[in-house]
Amino acid sequence: MVTVRVALSAESGGERSASYDVLVGRGLLKDLTTLLSRHAPASRYVVITDDQIERTFARKAANDLSAPLLSFPAGEGRKTRETWADLTDRLLAHHVGRDACIVAVGGGVVGDVSGFVAATYLRGIPFVQVPTTLLAMIDASIGGKTGVNTAAGKNLIGAFHQPKLVLADLDTLDSLPAAQYAAGLAEAVKHGVIADADYFAFLERDSDAVTARKDAALERLVARSVEIKAGIVAADEREAGIRAALNFGHTVGHAVEAASGYSLLHGEAVAIGMAYESRLAEALGIAESGTAERLARVLVTYRLPVTRPAAASVDQLISKMRNDKKSRSGDLRFSLPRSIGAMHGGVASGWTVAAQESVIRDLLAVKQ
Repeated sequence: MVTVRVALSAESGGERSASYDVLVGRGLLKDLTTLLSRHAPASRYVVITDDQIERTFARKAANDLSAPLLSFPAGEGRKTRETWADLTDRLLAHHVGRDACIVAVGGGVVGDVSGFVAATYLRGIPFVQVPTTLLAMIDASIGGKTGVNTAAGKNLIGAFHQPKLVLADLDTLDSLPAAQYAAGLAEAVKHGVIADADYFAFLERDSDAVTARKDAALERLVARSVEIKAGIVAADEREAGIRAALNFGHTVGHAVEAASGYSLLHGEAVAIGMAYESRLAEALGIAESGTAERLARVLVTYRLPVTRPAAASVDQLISKMRNDKKSRSGDLRFSLPRSIGAMHGGVASGWTVAAQESVIRDLLAVKQ
């Protein structure tokens, strides 16, 4: 088992530090009760999941913990205020008190919704992330971002609420569908671009082993991505600075995802976003020449899309991007790479760049 510490300041958690561990390894769910008693002790646990995971990992977790099991329909389209309201009402019906802990078992949608429920129920109760997809393990479960979507865009309603523990059991990835696994690889590629050229080179070089989910490659991938995400979150918990680098690919990606009616997986949309935003970085003279081509080649290797869907018009995408949380004074802003392994910006200059709408339109209009 690999343990990665998300080291946050004491101020984040009030009197005590909000720091927590991310555990990575195989067979961790077999020790769920022991691990929770050690890292997130509570008088009572409640498991929240979706109706796809309910029948497998979540039901076993609920049985092991003698916990109520609350489920909602799977899919990004169910990441809504209505789902949040339903879950909170069900917690009240179960007479769940502040001495309880929510255990989120599932992918990124389950984690985001469960975390938002935990952040707001009785003004905040503890929760634990048990991610069962690659994307959730290496990205969504770490950092305390919780929330729901609205018609205006993704994650526009939410809260920062750090988990007490993230338990990433690699066994859950063995049955993960290929498309879901590839979607997670998009975030791994992103981590290489923003922070670690050697890690990116590993994803290039060992693509066969990564695709085949070989133990050594998979463990290295998950552990290194977790380390990168944890390090950035520890440096900037509330996204006031360098944490914005994690949004590379997400300005265009979130717009593409919303314009598709969430028919695209989040990682697929981020892959498309990274392809366009890396080209934008070169067009603005920020990124080294060839950065976009090298990135696109890796994404294609992992069978990820790099072109916006025909049904997502340029006008639609621009409209969706205007609701992006990085927008300031009407400007469209982006987190952009300087090269593979390094992001543009800094403490003095900030970590996002404004781009003229005409430049963005021209890039989006071109089929890659």
